[in-house]
Amino acid sequence: MARLPRFVLPGYPQHVIQRGNNRQRILFEEDDYWFIWEKLKAATEKFQCSIHAYVLMPNHFHLLLTPHQENGIGKLMQYVGRYYVQYFNARYERTGTLWEGRYRATLLDPKDYLLPVSLYIESNAVRAGLVDHPADYGWSSHGANALGEDDPLTTPHAEYNRLGRSMKARREHYARLAETPVGEPLLGRIRDSTNKAWVLGDDAFCTRIASALNRRPQPRPRGGDRRSAAYRRRAAAAAATQ
Repeated sequence: MARLPRFVLPGYPQHVIQRGNNRQRILFEEDDYWFIWEKLKAATEKFQCSIHAYVLMPNHFHLLLTPHQENGIGKLMQYVGRYYVQYFNARYERTGTLWEGRYRATLLDPKDYLLPVSLYIESNAVRAGLVDHPADYGWSSHGANALGEDDPLTTPHAEYNRLGRSMKARREHYARLAETPVGEPLLGRIRDSTNKAWVLGDDAFCTRIASALNRRPQPRPRGGDRRSAAYRRRAAAAAATQ
């Protein structure tokens, strides 16, 4: 069965995950982290994308980014993936695939999900047990978003800028938000939408995306639409045969 095209609209942020094949490690030494960081930075400029949050983990990485052109994210991921595989295979004297197939992604409503997904991404190392606090992990955007550290890879989103009138106020507000872990129900929704490539947003947002792209943005409810006349007719017919 042919793969459906991704949900992509310039100006709308997406959460992207790329994993190592069979969840194998893709980053070992500090040079590896710097190489992929530098390729990401070059790709954002080359393909007109803005990264708002990221984390580079030993066997995968997350990005929260906004494309400013139609194929920006796809080209960025292809560029980074190709150059990193060449580098990695040469450095570690190996051949073959490195990535676990296509990257996973969800287009999301920035009003409701930009900040939660950013916090989710930056707390990844905490959930993995690598550190006790996001500030203790050096390969994420937390330092820029919460602590004001210089990170040319990170570009603040408009939703982040609404946290305060000054950069200091925004950082302090964001740092306070980071002290409360993202709840399990929201974690589940973020993961489910990203892994299954559905849009992350409320009904009104999904309706706008469906209208813009002429595609269903979320799966059909299980068991059919219980409000529809067709569903009621099928249910009545089934009940009559029992």
